[in-house]
Amino acid sequence: MNIVVCLKQVPSRESILRLDEAGRSIREGDLSYDLNEPDVFALEEALRLREKHGGEVVVCSLGPPRVQQVIKEAFAKGADRGLHLDDPSFDGVDPFQTAQALAGAIQGEKFDLILTGLQSEDQGFAQTGVMLAELLGIPHATIVMEIQVADDALSIKVKRELEGGWFQWVGMPLPGLLTIQSGINQPRYATLKGIMGAKKKEIRRVTAADLDLTASSPNRQRIERIFFPVKAKATVLIEGPPPEAAARLVEKLRNEAKVIR
Repeated sequence: MNIVVCLKQVPSRESILRLDEAGRSIREGDLSYDLNEPDVFALEEALRLREKHGGEVVVCSLGPPRVQQVIKEAFAKGADRGLHLDDPSFDGVDPFQTAQALAGAIQGEKFDLILTGLQSEDQGFAQTGVMLAELLGIPHATIVMEIQVADDALSIKVKRELEGGWFQWVGMPLPGLLTIQSGINQPRYATLKGIMGAKKKEIRRVTAADLDLTASSPNRQRIERIFFPVKAKATVLIEGPPPEAAARLVEKLRNEAKVIR
């Protein structure tokens, strides 16, 4: 089973966030980066499927040269090859343009399954995976918590997480795409042997010209402003006899806090 895993490098949770002068983006120089957490689970699931059914795991990531670090991290855990979509024109792309570029790079691969994380930790749109499936013309399922491959390896059954603690089993043919929910498995650590072997594995650079995207469509979304939420706390002391205080409390809960009707 040949599997492509889409990885995204995101600012680490320990990064100190500072806005640029325009207030529309975070200053790059102040950030450190990690592999997007949901993508860690997608990678682990791909490695487990390969170990059980054979084939190879190819990781694909879009971004500047620093993105190669997450590809090498995937190599150290056992991924076989890497695709790095690296071009200045990819800077600031929206989810649709990202999906366009990924589709162009992946369609040349002989894949049975594409795995992505459910969403990114930095923007959380949860759009790129499903748009990628649509552009490639393959079926998809989202919020996947378990994967079962049929004996003929031509179809799969997946367990999807729904609202309110409910789950849904869905069957779908291959090739297909799944967006993986965090917690589907227990991700492995890279071994010393894997870290050493990662240096010998291939990372193929893919540019916009390679994908014929030099005249791609403009962004479909625009960030107008980024701001930090204002932290405000207020303590209100309600005095008076208990019946009156209780009545005023109910009034505030109904009209100000709006937690009761």
